[in-house]
Amino acid sequence: MARVTRHLHWAGRRLLLGTGQTAAVVLFVFVLTEALPGDAAVTLAGDQPDPERIARIRAALDLDRPAAERFLDWAAGLLRGDLGTSLVSGRPVSGYLTGGLGPTVTLACATLLVLLPLSVALGVLCARREGGPLDRTLSALTLAVHSVPEFALGVLLATLFGAWLNWLPPTAVGADPLAQPAVLALPVLVLVSRPVCTISRLVRAGMIDAMASPYVAQALRYGIGAARVRWTHALPGALAPAAQQLARTCDWLLSGVIVVEALFVVPGLGTVLVDAVASRDVPVVQGMAVVFGVVTVLANLGADLLARRFAPRAEVAA
Repeated sequence: MARVTRHLHWAGRRLLLGTGQTAAVVLFVFVLTEALPGDAAVTLAGDQPDPERIARIRAALDLDRPAAERFLDWAAGLLRGDLGTSLVSGRPVSGYLTGGLGPTVTLACATLLVLLPLSVALGVLCARREGGPLDRTLSALTLAVHSVPEFALGVLLATLFGAWLNWLPPTAVGADPLAQPAVLALPVLVLVSRPVCTISRLVRAGMIDAMASPYVAQALRYGIGAARVRWTHALPGALAPAAQQLARTCDWLLSGVIVVEALFVVPGLGTVLVDAVASRDVPVVQGMAVVFGVVTVLANLGADLLARRFAPRAEVAA
């Protein structure tokens, strides 16, 4: 019972801290958006705006009110579960989130389905061949891939496989990812490229430490097969740091990978956010900030819970 109480207190502290961090992020995003030149009234006025028309639009949208007053009104609505209304289209912000969530979640799930087994397999393989030619080659390759920005890698892959070889669709324009999964191949490949380097290296390091531990040596002395020891005894203990990194990767994916979605024209949350910033649609940007902040808090809480599950000694440090 005392242990459960400690867990609840610990989770409560983390959630309280995360709530404060989310509020700070939302305020910071609002200040940055207000600092941008122009506003939604200028966007709605067209290419040749008339100052009087801009003033009328600004008054109709309540943009002539002080920024602090508008922020407090929006925050009060947020407490009631209202994310606000788009200044540009008049649609509820929740509608934007619902529309962009599907493609982003589909892309994130496809990425995780590739990332998880690939990272574990590469990490265990490198640990088994520690210091050998395969380990050194894969280590050098992952370091090289990790140093390439997603945008550059995406352009290279789209040009090679989409334009030159014509093997895969270079973009997802007008395509349903569920009906045409081929459009996800290049975005998933780009999204996997960097996390797999980090997670596989963490699995490798954890496996090397676990295989050198006394409990693994004792299991081998008892005559348990090496493969069984590796996968059922050593691997779970090696997954704590990798699990934390994986949780943060989920946060990165679900928050909308802006560069990848924009490059491959995937109509997800990242694309919605880019369009909202371009049109100075502050309520949509704020709503996105809230969602991204909540996802980040929950992902980090999940990462810490996994660390405490796989490495109970982490409870002492907490």
